[in-house]
Amino acid sequence: MKDRRTPSEPEALWKEDDMAGGQKVRAMVVILRTNGCCWVRHGGCTMCGYREASLNNVTEKDLESQLETALSRYSGEPFVKIYTSGSFLDDNEIPAPFRKKVYETFSGCSRLLFESRPEFITEETVKELPPNVTVALGLESSDPEVLEKSVHKGFAPEDIRRAGTLLKSHNIGVRTYLLLKPPFLTESAAIEDAVSSALFADGFSDEISVNPLNVQHGTMVERLWKKGEFRPPWIWSLFEVFRRLSGKVSARVISSPSGGGSQRGVHNCGQCDRSALDAIERFNFSQDISDLNVSCGCAEKWKLCMESGKILGTPADVERDFGNELMLKVI
Repeated sequence: MKDRRTPSEPEALWKEDDMAGGQKVRAMVVILRTNGCCWVRHGGCTMCGYREASLNNVTEKDLESQLETALSRYSGEPFVKIYTSGSFLDDNEIPAPFRKKVYETFSGCSRLLFESRPEFITEETVKELPPNVTVALGLESSDPEVLEKSVHKGFAPEDIRRAGTLLKSHNIGVRTYLLLKPPFLTESAAIEDAVSSALFADGFSDEISVNPLNVQHGTMVERLWKKGEFRPPWIWSLFEVFRRLSGKVSARVISSPSGGGSQRGVHNCGQCDRSALDAIERFNFSQDISDLNVSCGCAEKWKLCMESGKILGTPADVERDFGNELMLKVI
């Protein structure tokens, strides 16, 4: 089927709530269509389907047209987030003159956020950043083996620490993304990995966003999921990460689950998913773990699945494959 998407229109645009200047504000989120992430040419990340948002031969003029479209929807939101399928600081994806135009266009915002891989964060690029910028860094995990074998990220945790430390030395805000339950990790191991990764990131982060893995189309993770060899994390696991980090980190800890409540995203039993996701939204702004006081009988099933997965040493969907009766026999 012919791709009907045009390089002159952004991939997506929406409004949401976030924080700026210590206050809850409205934010405009724009996903630009670009030539794509440079890391895709080396295989890309195991869970990333954002290559689907990329097009070939997107020109600077196309990007300017996308910006004009975004401005037609802009209502003066004090927080603007501009995402691409790769790195905003990669000249081959976002030309420097266009970056400058974006900085000028949103110079009056309290916050302007974009993402970048660490190799594009240098003394030269950081000096060009305006003071209202927050740079998002996709650390995913502070475990080098997880980063290499489970995520295939193409850099080491120390590369992110260097980039984050450099940004902070220039008083640039840093939001660090962590991945809850990379492929091949059991549910319990995923919780431990997210907690230790947050402790690692706290030294150079203003915010730590714990992103539960959602199953995106055309990825290695999707192939595992279709075979029952991977289950997206439980919402209870995200709650557990928040509880373990409470009082242990200085950064604001948040999560904006993509696909939450669906079989491809972070989910519980289906009956409590909406109330649990609403609790996460409240916690994002309050940082009060009492906001996570949600109860449901499936919490016992979550514990059972975690114990079964730990004993069997598998990240598979043990509930689907074995059922409650067999899981009880296993433990």
